[in-house]
Amino acid sequence: MSVRNLSEFILLAALWGGSFIFMRLSGPELGVFPGMALRTALAALALLPLLALRGLLAQLHRHAGKVLLIGMINSAIPFALYGYATLHLSAGFSAILNATVPFWGALVTWLWLGERPRISQLLGLVIGFAGVVMLVWGRIDLRVGGDGWPILACLLATLLYAVSASAMRKYLSEVPPLVSATGSQIGATLLLAPLALLQWPSATPSLTAMASVVVLAVVCTAFAYVLYFRLMAHVGPVRATTVTFLIPVFGMLWGALFLAERITVQMVLATGVILLGTALTTGVLKLRPAH
Repeated sequence: MSVRNLSEFILLAALWGGSFIFMRLSGPELGVFPGMALRTALAALALLPLLALRGLLAQLHRHAGKVLLIGMINSAIPFALYGYATLHLSAGFSAILNATVPFWGALVTWLWLGERPRISQLLGLVIGFAGVVMLVWGRIDLRVGGDGWPILACLLATLLYAVSASAMRKYLSEVPPLVSATGSQIGATLLLAPLALLQWPSATPSLTAMASVVVLAVVCTAFAYVLYFRLMAHVGPVRATTVTFLIPVFGMLWGALFLAERITVQMVLATGVILLGTALTTGVLKLRPAH
């Protein structure tokens, strides 16, 4: 992975780690579907002028069907699932569950695309998974009234992220990243808008809630998805989805700084394990063959 790709990788993790905070701030007032519909609609509006300036509107029209469908799988449904989960889970904990994307991603690319991971990648995935287990140990409660359903919602969202990553590689590999990013948000908006109208809040949301949605849409979605699709094109779906290993680090950090969420020694140790797994999976750290 080049220095530029690595820099974009870290920046993307920081932005997506921050998205959990903004969902926590906006979700209780806006509701799941209105909040996520505003997120995708504003992201699409932010991206469309840039798409037009680069002369890519024709590309969006040409690949509309595939791009819009990917948007439903990659944005609409996962966003709604996470919107629901963050009503019940902390930003840091929600970010931790997001780190399961690479495990699903490696499995999906193997079963669907026939791309078997290398030994170092497998080791990285195992180490990263161990770090996630360390983080969530003792926190999962599947009993009625516990965190079971929100956790399952997060895991389903991460599976959909992995499926959409391989789908983009298979069907949209020649499509410019900006076209994929814009089209996906349009597709997500079309699916979420009717549900948002049915759940629209009766009370006017606060300035904090609305500002959170705007930042979530423009920075953590529009700009972040351009970075994500660039990484998909340059480093492949398995490496690109391993950005989710770093998201818990930033999710916990932003949660502690802005929401006063507690960071424990267990979290810090597990974060180190996750970083090691990320380095192996992305190729930043490589195993030397035995002589």
